[in-house]
Amino acid sequence: MKKKITMQFIADSLGLSRNTVSKVLNGYPGVSNETKEKVIKKAIELNYKYFSNTDIEKFNGKETGNIALLTANMPTSSHYGTSFLNGFEGKIRSEGYNLSYYIIREAEINALLLPNSFQTSKIDGIICIELFDKNYIELINKLKIPTIFADTSADVFYPELVADIILMENEHNVYGITKKLIDKGYTNIGFVGDYNHCRSFYERWIGFNHALLDSNLQLNLSYCIIDDDKFFSSDWIGDQLDRMKSLPSAFFCANDFIAINVLSALKERNIKVPDDIVICGFDDSIESKIVEPSLTTVHIFSNEMGVIAAETLLSRIKNPSRPPQIIHVKTEPIFRNSTGNIL
Repeated sequence: MKKKITMQFIADSLGLSRNTVSKVLNGYPGVSNETKEKVIKKAIELNYKYFSNTDIEKFNGKETGNIALLTANMPTSSHYGTSFLNGFEGKIRSEGYNLSYYIIREAEINALLLPNSFQTSKIDGIICIELFDKNYIELINKLKIPTIFADTSADVFYPELVADIILMENEHNVYGITKKLIDKGYTNIGFVGDYNHCRSFYERWIGFNHALLDSNLQLNLSYCIIDDDKFFSSDWIGDQLDRMKSLPSAFFCANDFIAINVLSALKERNIKVPDDIVICGFDDSIESKIVEPSLTTVHIFSNEMGVIAAETLLSRIKNPSRPPQIIHVKTEPIFRNSTGNIL
């Protein structure tokens, strides 16, 4: 049986502590460049996790570079963000790059200021996550540092953005699930979510409307809750439901977080899902599997997205004149109990 390669095994092989190896592989400071190189080389040699596809010959002699992650909200607060970052960090680290985190505060966004500790001369590339302010995106764009946006502003004008963008495939699976619901007789459908929040939400809104159009149905805004997303708590959603003259037969929600809050508000009003109304979300979060009833949703291949984002940014660093790319990574519908028997 093949021996499982662990951090402790790498540490023992090098005569280092497990804590030192953990710091290197998880991107923490406090380790010399010489030790970092030893640990990463050993991880590549032993095919440890995300280093298994890295060529040791390509790594030898490589100088350490620096990638900056700019975000308004730490992506590790969600399963999607954690998985995405694991894939991204693993890939860039296997290529000799470190990742530094910069939290952009609301005051900095409003004043269009970079963080005080951000030094452009020491940054080889930038990844932006959970950063959707159009003016701030334009500020980053003007730095002329190789950049990739993991999602972006809903109203970004692509020709003006000299950067790569990676998104999950949003429109087609929302279209497919919505169309399936309509074909099963759920013709009074509402959308829940601020479609101006980000590009992904906007594309999901487009897919939803496209399904209505192809089914010769008109959008009924009285069934939709599309206000500013900062209000989307369970209590606030409940207030919006109470204001509706009648409920739709189905809700498509912009993500699982919103869908679960809608589900909670409906339960408080003794409205049964899926008997009285059906609900769909998007993300395939951990919560979507354990909520009652379990949530029909769309699975995101987040770890793979992180790896692709890293490969794209590293390619941009090596070839800065390459035309910018807009990448959509395949998603997959997951049908569960919240939509009943629609298959």
